[in-house]
Amino acid sequence: MNKIILQYLEKPELSSPILIEGLPGVGNVGKLAAEHLIEELCAKKFLEIYSYHFPPQVLVEDGGVVRLVSNEMYYHKMPKGDLIILVGDYQGLTPEGQYELSSAILDIAEGYGVKELYTLGGYGTGNVIEKCRVIGATTHPDLVEKMQKYNVEFPRGEPNTGIVGASGLLLGLGKLRGMEGVCLMGETSGYFVDPKAAQAVLEVLQNILGIKLDFSRLEMRAAQIDKITSQLQRIEDEIKEEHKREDLPYIG
Repeated sequence: MNKIILQYLEKPELSSPILIEGLPGVGNVGKLAAEHLIEELCAKKFLEIYSYHFPPQVLVEDGGVVRLVSNEMYYHKMPKGDLIILVGDYQGLTPEGQYELSSAILDIAEGYGVKELYTLGGYGTGNVIEKCRVIGATTHPDLVEKMQKYNVEFPRGEPNTGIVGASGLLLGLGKLRGMEGVCLMGETSGYFVDPKAAQAVLEVLQNILGIKLDFSRLEMRAAQIDKITSQLQRIEDEIKEEHKREDLPYIG
């Protein structure tokens, strides 16, 4: 078995395509956003990517049938540049795997003539977020001004640890190939899967691409997460209050 195996379901003819990446990461923000985009656009899968660089496991689907973990590419025809959307179960497990998989993805994108890409992810703060900002990073200075028009923020020193994984590598390696790229990061606590942050990222992306998306499913999931968060916060507050009572000195 090769380290990376590509299984094409079809080889579509695409016009000036844009690559959009949404792999698992902080709060699964990018994955949620990309999968919602695929569902909304009824995008069509054309490629499955298998690799030694993914975890050594299969996933068990409904009915007890297994499938090997993978990444997948979908396409959607657009009036002003088609879309290639990358999603998947996992990212590469090692630095070597991350580089090899990112390079293979860019080889595919380059073969279709991709010159522009957007990577989607989460920006973990460790705090519960009421209103999600979308933090940006770009390959070229002129893209900063362009993204600011879509309310993407570029606070100095953030993210202070850089961008780890595919969302960063695709930008960096893509830049070496002459591609322009933007990373859109939805602000999230990072503690839960975060549909609210995914929606914030997609609201920006839909304006950039000139499309209209329905967010009702994401809003429903966000409400469920908020309910769980509220319950956990209430339990935590009750435990703290109980500890306070236990710490009070006994006076008889």
